[in-house]
This record gives sequence, C-alpha cells and structure tokens, in this order.
Amino acid sequence: MDISAAMQQFYDDKGNISIPDQLTLSGMNEMLFAMAQMQGTQDSLLFRFHDYSASRGGEVVTWTRAQVNTKIKAVSVRLRQVTTPGDRVAVLANNSPEYLIGFIGALYAGTVPVPLYDPTEPGHGAHLTAVLESSTPTVVLTNRHSAAAVRGHFSDRPAGQRPRILTVDALPDSLAEDWVNPMAALMEHPELAPKAGDPAFLQYTSGSTRTPAGVVLTHRSIVTNVLQVFQAGQLQMPMRLVNWLPLHHDMGIILASFCLILGIPQDIMGPRDFIQDPGRWIRQLDEKGTVGEDAVNVYAAVPNFALELAARYADPAEREDLADVDLSHIEGIINGAEAVSLQSVDRFQEVFGPYGFRRTAMRPSYGLAEATVFVTTPQTEDRPRLRVFDREKLSEGTAVEVPADSGTAVPIMSVGEPGPNEYIVIVDPATGTELPSGSVGEVWIHGDNVAAGYLGREEETVETFRNVLPVGSRLNGGGEGSAAAGAPEDNWLRTGDLAVTVDGELYITGRIKDLVVIAGRNHYPQDIEATAQEATDQILPGVLAAFAATPGEGEGVEQLIIVAERDPEADPALDGDAAAAVRAAVTSVHGVSPAEVLIVDRGSVPRSSANKIARRVAAKAWAEGAFA
Repeated sequence: MDISAAMQQFYDDKGNISIPDQLTLSGMNEMLFAMAQMQGTQDSLLFRFHDYSASRGGEVVTWTRAQVNTKIKAVSVRLRQVTTPGDRVAVLANNSPEYLIGFIGALYAGTVPVPLYDPTEPGHGAHLTAVLESSTPTVVLTNRHSAAAVRGHFSDRPAGQRPRILTVDALPDSLAEDWVNPMAALMEHPELAPKAGDPAFLQYTSGSTRTPAGVVLTHRSIVTNVLQVFQAGQLQMPMRLVNWLPLHHDMGIILASFCLILGIPQDIMGPRDFIQDPGRWIRQLDEKGTVGEDAVNVYAAVPNFALELAARYADPAEREDLADVDLSHIEGIINGAEAVSLQSVDRFQEVFGPYGFRRTAMRPSYGLAEATVFVTTPQTEDRPRLRVFDREKLSEGTAVEVPADSGTAVPIMSVGEPGPNEYIVIVDPATGTELPSGSVGEVWIHGDNVAAGYLGREEETVETFRNVLPVGSRLNGGGEGSAAAGAPEDNWLRTGDLAVTVDGELYITGRIKDLVVIAGRNHYPQDIEATAQEATDQILPGVLAAFAATPGEGEGVEQLIIVAERDPEADPALDGDAAAAVRAAVTSVHGVSPAEVLIVDRGSVPRSSANKIARRVAAKAWAEGAFA
C-alpha cells in the first residue's frame, strides 16, 4: 500500500491538514485494512514480539495484519456485550501485541480506552490507584501474562465494585465472526455517528509535578498529530519501527497504534527487556529488510537515558555478539520524552558511528501529552544542532551565544521546528505577551493537535487549554515577525515549559515550576545536574535531581539540594569525595553552594511513570527525611 498516497486524502487543496468530521481511528483502521485486502497484502507481517520472559535470548512471536484485525474485532464484539458506547476501558498489561490489539479493539467498540500498565511495574502503585479512581473504567483489558497481577490489584475491593476483567489472548477468534460494521447502521441514523472531535482515549499525565490528570485526546487531535509527525519527520517508506517504549506512555502508544493502523511493521519488546540488555535493541535496529527492491528504513523513539545505556552496555567494540552490526539503514531516532543531553548524543555517536550510524539520524524532539505527543523536531539537514548560551544572560531571560570554552557556557540542543498547521509562540508567562526571538519565555501552542482538556477538571482545563493571545499582545500586532501571525486568539495551550527560539528552532531551558530560585536568582535544574554529573564518575548518568527546599518547618531561605544515584560500578566509600567534588563544581560554575549533596542507592531517586526524574517528588521525599 502507498501510505503517502493514502494520507493525501487528509489534506485540502492548499496543502493544509483537514480531517473530515466523520473520521475516527477505528474507521481509519478498517478502511486501510480493506484497502490491504483489495491489494492482497493483508497477510503481511505486522508485529514481531520479542518475548524474553523465558530466556535471555528470547522468543520471537509474529503476527500478520489479518491476524491482528481478526483479534481486534473479537475484542470489539466481547466489549459490546458488556459495555455501553462511551464507557472507559482500562488497558493493564505488559508491552505486547495484546496491549495494542486491546487498545484498538476498545476503539472499535465505541468505548474510550485508558492505556495503563502492568500492576507489577515497581514504584507506580499509588499512581495506578489514583488513575483508576479518576477514570472509573467499567472493564479492564489484560493478557495472560498480566492477568493474575491485575486481578490481585482489585482483590481488596468488594465484588460489586470491581471492573470486569477480560483477557485479550483468551478470547476466541470466532467472536470476530459476529462483528458488524457499524457504518451500515449509521447510514440510517447519521446523527448517532461518532465524530472526529469525540474523545478517542485518555492519556494520563505522569504525576511527577501534580496529581495525575487525564488528557482527553480526540480522533482529530491524534490523526492531525500523526500527519504532523510524518510530514515534519520526513519519514521515508518503506519503514519499520523498533519500539520498546512503555505503551502506557503517549509516545509509545501513539507511534505503535499508528504503525498498526497504517500496516507498518514493528518490533515490540518491554522497557525492562531493554534495560536488562540494551544490546537487544541494537540487534533489532541492525536487522535489515526489503520491500520489493527498496531497502527498509528503520526508526525508533527513545528517551535520552536510553542513549546512555546503549553506549555503555551495548558497545559493539566490547561485545562479540554485536561486532558485525550495521546501523547505516537507521533513518531516524527520535530523542524525546525528557531533556536531551549533548553528552548522551555525543557518546552514542562515538560508540555507534563506526558501525554506520549517521549523526543526522538523531532527532532531538519536543512534545507533551496535552499536544497529543509531538510538537517539534529537526527538519534541517545539519541536525542535530547545538548552540552555546551564556548562563548569566539566560537567567536574566535572554539567549546570548558564547564560545564553547567560555566559563559561563551552557550548551543546549535544538529540538527542532514546529510541525505543519501548528503555531509555537514564546510568551512572557506573567503578562501573556509574545516575546521576540532570543528571549526566554513560556511555550504556547495552537493547532488541531492540541487535546480537548483534562477529564473532570474544568478549572485546570481553562487555565491550561483556553488561553487567549490577543492580536494586540503579539509582536508587531500579529503582523510580520510574529510567530502567531494568522492564528486565532483563543484556545492556546500553556505548556509550563520555558524555552527560547533562535532562527526558528526551539531550545528548551526548563520548566517554570522546576526553576531553582536561590537568593533571587533563577537557576535551571538541568544545568546544575549537568555540572554535577561532569564533576564525578560516582553518579549514574542522568539519574540525579537538583531542587530548592526550605529546611525545618518551612522557615528560612530556600537552599539547593542535589540527590544523585550511585553508579553500580562505583565504591560507596568514595561517596564523600564525590559529594565534595559536586559541591565545588556547582559552587564554581553557578555561584550557589549546595546545602546538601546526597549520593544514594540505585532506585532511590523518584521517577514518574514515564521514567522522568520527578524533582518535586524528590523535594517532598527529602523534606520527609527519605534520603537520610
């Protein structure tokens, strides 16, 4: 199937993205599957699931597009027997084909899926409980792997208060024979037809900075964002996705679901399988293939820490099983979901460049669930791009470039440019006025990819999604030079992220709520953490949190605290020397002396469900004496 040609129907005659009001994800999937049947490609490979539960070498389980479609319809038929359209259906399972099949099956049934995770995942019990209380699912979809843990999670509830639990891989394929295309009935009652603006699924925030909130994503916002990804990412066909991202995370579930819908083959494994041996990911990236005479282009999306782990534990120069890898056919690695580190990008290139990996394939990108997933990615040939700014000027709100060897140099990687049909503006968060290029401010977004709001949180929805950017508050009255020229005034998304634009590219500097303010001066925690990381080898790369805290019972001035996990190969007896080195480096570079530098055991620094360092949670834990 010519995917690029199929996507053209979602553009108008001016080349703008235009989603029909009647389009839904399930309808899109069924339409494209019918096209595959007409072309005789329904039996092509869709999934390769790498299962490492029984052995380190793993077992590969394959699924064709026809097998997946049959199981989706079986799930849909069973859900229609026990739900009402609009009900919420939680997906609680490990990364697996059943997870994606259950997710799409819930869409087919007219219900609203809520992608979550296996209850056995460590450290997220409170988050899972909070999300389930918020979303109130009537049914939970799982698989045989996770079924016992799922039932155990609900065992303390009275029988009448437990959701019904369905095991996707236990449902017989014969159920699919009872599936009836709803479009036939809707032809007679078009007023009942689902719309592109209806809720498609709920994506819960990680809860690292507040109580988890359910982001209501619509069919229009998701399809729009995927088209933006394809166009801005310049994706080359034929392609294959190598994916171990958690499927409960926005980047994981949307990329994987759309590969399913579009018939793009993908390799799936779990995040724990990657962490246990990053070489598994490298081997999957290495695998070649062709469609006809065309070589397959390989893509992946990972958070920054994955580059560190792969370079450290999957170096082909040190592993005989990876010595012959060829990564020259990798067309893109999207580096997103957390702050992008120059050190990590450089190290990955140093290790894998000799084996064919091209630096231009590295795509530092920016996104958030409130904008579905994607906001910006590099679109120039000289990617990824780095600029070095003056630390003092940044803290004052201005980006001034300085030489890399300057004593106040702060290197920041570009996360690229906006996608099509999307406006990105840097705004003064205090006044709501647009700032010129080179000024640090809050990122505001406008486009059809922006979500509808938060489930059951009207006040927060208005505060985050319903902001107004009057023409009079824009540069030159919204004329030439304004990034918001031609954009509507209402429904702007406030991201809470601080950034600066230079030559049209976005450079993230931090989060408004994460700013460390000591003695009236602003410090970006990522900047302090980078300095601490470079000061010693005692710290596990990327696993540390810098935050401001007030000692005692909330009295006195705020102080800088740094909590870092010890590298597993480091000697705990050297923690004191490492803490002293960190304190000296941070004091010298940033002009602020940490009140405490704590080197703690692995697994102690709190992370969100999306694996981001949770600085505010760490600050609360420190205040409660958790690191003492």
